[in-house]
Amino acid sequence: MSQRRRYRKSIIWLSLLAAGGGILALTSCSSPIPNRDPIGDSFPVVRGESLNGDAVELPSAVAGEPAILMVGYVQATQFDLDRWTLGFAQAEAKIKVVEVPAVVGWFPDTFLQGTIDNGMRAGIPAEDWGAVVTLYGSDATRVQELTGNENPRNGRILLLDDRGVIRWFWDQGYSSTRLLELLKLAKGLPAATAGEEKERSD
Repeated sequence: MSQRRRYRKSIIWLSLLAAGGGILALTSCSSPIPNRDPIGDSFPVVRGESLNGDAVELPSAVAGEPAILMVGYVQATQFDLDRWTLGFAQAEAKIKVVEVPAVVGWFPDTFLQGTIDNGMRAGIPAEDWGAVVTLYGSDATRVQELTGNENPRNGRILLLDDRGVIRWFWDQGYSSTRLLELLKLAKGLPAATAGEEKERSD
């Protein structure tokens, strides 16, 4: 995926979270949840939809090899995630990265899912649609409960191992030092063997 395309994606979906007079920006983190370090926890089973229109279950959709999830809760997260996106591009990161807008609140969950998703599709090349998985409602809430939502302007960057266990986490804003630390750790994580993959699917 090109640097320009990933950069554009971050701008589009995070801008759309402020649509409707700021309703989404206000509801995404309406209930404060203290921040916590989830390293060692399994990423919760959540179901969203990619921009391809495919139902996606995380973390099973990225199981079998390390993966990075870039999670955002409010419009103002845009600036932080743009820097992470640029950093991954400059480092030529060879790892799956999935962007996960997690939109909490009954109003967007009930009325605005189509508007948000269609708006993102309009500005993202079709070949990149599968790399954006949007969560709404209780699924988005589970992720916020995992990480906390204080200081929501900061993205939540999570490194999952091949089994969906969180091996690295950062929520204090972009840092080039932390990015290199993340990629070094990711490079050292093994992928599942063919036997392990078969065992999981049985």
